[in-house]
Amino acid sequence: MRVSYEGIGQWAATFACSGVQEGQVVKVSGNGTVSACAAGDRFCGTALAVSRDGSACTVVLGGMVTAIYSGDTAPAAGWVKLAADGSGGVTVPASGGQSYLAVDVDSAAKTVTFVL
Repeated sequence: MRVSYEGIGQWAATFACSGVQEGQVVKVSGNGTVSACAAGDRFCGTALAVSRDGSACTVVLGGMVTAIYSGDTAPAAGWVKLAADGSGGVTVPASGGQSYLAVDVDSAAKTVTFVL
């Protein structure tokens, strides 16, 4: 049996948004508003759900989340620096980034589960 970290300790808030898709990392872009991240951006959480018209989304701001990763360096379990990759996922940046505790890295699916 595979271990599941889905939803552990998650807390979320609803924000106005535009152009955000479920599952992607986002950043605060204005008062009560989030947007997609550019490559190298620090992110505040992941979009859990987006309204049908795309004008609001629920963002996981804390707890365990899973995101797609890209880049030449795969994240490793343990403390790792991550930044937005500009395509909705995360990457291990050459410099900068924020430290997160990664608990699972799936190299086949190219996903990393970490604590926000």
